[in-house]
Amino acid sequence: MKLHVLLCLALVLVELQDGFCQQQPKRKKNPADSRVRPGGKRTKPRPPKNKEPGSRGQSLLTQVLDKGRFLRLGNTTSLALGRTLELRCKGGNIGWAYPSYLDTYNDSRLSVNQTDKYGQLILTAPSAMDTGLYSCWVILCDGTECSKDTDRSYSSYIYFTDKDNLFVPSTIHVELVYLRPDRPAVVPCRVTDPQARVSLHREVPAEEISTNGTDVSYDPTRGFVLESPTPELQGVFYCQAQGRGTPQVSTKYQLLYVEVPSGAPFVSVQVSPDFVMEGDSVNVTCAVLGEPEVPIDFNWIYPNQPTRPVHVQSSWRLVKRGLGHTTRVSQSVLNVKDMSSSNFGSYICKAKNKYGETIVATNVKSG
Repeated sequence: MKLHVLLCLALVLVELQDGFCQQQPKRKKNPADSRVRPGGKRTKPRPPKNKEPGSRGQSLLTQVLDKGRFLRLGNTTSLALGRTLELRCKGGNIGWAYPSYLDTYNDSRLSVNQTDKYGQLILTAPSAMDTGLYSCWVILCDGTECSKDTDRSYSSYIYFTDKDNLFVPSTIHVELVYLRPDRPAVVPCRVTDPQARVSLHREVPAEEISTNGTDVSYDPTRGFVLESPTPELQGVFYCQAQGRGTPQVSTKYQLLYVEVPSGAPFVSVQVSPDFVMEGDSVNVTCAVLGEPEVPIDFNWIYPNQPTRPVHVQSSWRLVKRGLGHTTRVSQSVLNVKDMSSSNFGSYICKAKNKYGETIVATNVKSG
């Protein structure tokens, strides 16, 4: 009897154990666990490849070295003198930019061509003067309207290194640099060798201007950058470069402090003489006080125009005002000889610059 009871208890325990094992949850497979290849070898899982932020395609601006060999240009490139430069930029419609003087002097050494697959720029016999920024971009057109594709625009500042010309030559003996309190000024003594050591000097009194990287810094692609110009920086300056040989001196720079803020022309009109009779000659002067390097375009509207001939003479000059401030005085003088009744009335002067246009008027009455 006891044996029968023991056998029954053993069977119950076995049933309970089997039920418990069946209720155990299956463990999910961890993707980080080692994998087994068909051959039985374990391998480590490969982490997913993450693309680096901003990993755009490399520059499409390339230099042709020789047949079948090309060099992708970086932000800056140093090249030797004399050897013909050929640049290419991929695309069926390419725009180019290069040192502006090549266009100003209509330099025959430069040619720009377009093929079905790329744009081409060729500069023969490059010299130190050709040092500067070279850029290309894809032009997108929709019908007759075209625009620059800023996402496919590439540039390289190219130095044509010349040990005899550490500074990029200038055609001007003394260049004007205008100082304004609201913007940085640049003394543009650029170099042909980015490794040259450059310093800025005042002529009178003779002194070197310290470069601290904040108020005054040097960029070989631009020159000395004066972050917050003051009237005390006026005067004649020059740059000095030290390479492997004798130090070299740049052209001179006349620094002038500007008083007038940017904006549309500030215009005044004056009639001379004050009292006019028939038969008299009259001068109507339209004057503008503005920034030294900003030109002014004048236009006149006057009675009996255009049947009555008049003489108009325009001119400008730099004037020092106040505490050494410099401004540009531009004027247009309209002269009417032998006034008649049909010439009396309103004389309107329109003065325009790159910021806007100002219109003023005055009446010329019979005295």
